[in-house]
Amino acid sequence: MDKAQLESIIREVLEQKMGSKCEKKRFGEENKKIPVGISNRHVHLSRHDLEILFGRDAMLTKFKDLSQPGQYACQEKVTLVGPKGVIENVRVLGPTRKNTQVEISVSDCFKLGIQAPIRDSGDLAGSAGLTLVGPAGSVTVPEGAIIAARHIHMHPKDAEYFGVKDGDRVNVECTGPRGVVFCEVLVRVNENYKLEMHVDMDEANAASLRNGDLVKICD
Repeated sequence: MDKAQLESIIREVLEQKMGSKCEKKRFGEENKKIPVGISNRHVHLSRHDLEILFGRDAMLTKFKDLSQPGQYACQEKVTLVGPKGVIENVRVLGPTRKNTQVEISVSDCFKLGIQAPIRDSGDLAGSAGLTLVGPAGSVTVPEGAIIAARHIHMHPKDAEYFGVKDGDRVNVECTGPRGVVFCEVLVRVNENYKLEMHVDMDEANAASLRNGDLVKICD
């Protein structure tokens, strides 16, 4: 191998390495991270149940916007009543929905004395029932209480970047002193979604997660 050939090979190797560094800078680990949103217990109310709990023609009063566009926490709160216990000051989220949905944790189930199933949002058939009490009345729902399955909200561009589609399930790694891998995390894709993984309080506490912490989909 003469000097010219050697210089050519060295130049090619350097160009490849520089290109690789550029790729890592553009598409590196920091760009593969997903922010975490911790979901405390809350209630989504139907229009019918809202009026029973808070009075005829009652309207939800926005307290603050949530991370997902169009979703907001309300000033209104209710009390959850189960066979064995009560949980007070449970916040209502807006806007109203077709069916009332109560999202709680496993720990909450123990306190209330119910067996809520782990479900995707909106999948309420055969779920647990309980009573909701508001300032104007009470409602007993025969079903509607669930433990929300962990999930990731993605815009279509996010889904394209991560190589997933709506309805896929992925494993997500959380690092740190109490690092875990969350398995079977549902991917939800919608034009109105902002990238964020939602877990409940039990899951967050187990992994010492806080709002805004970053996690990544396992390769």
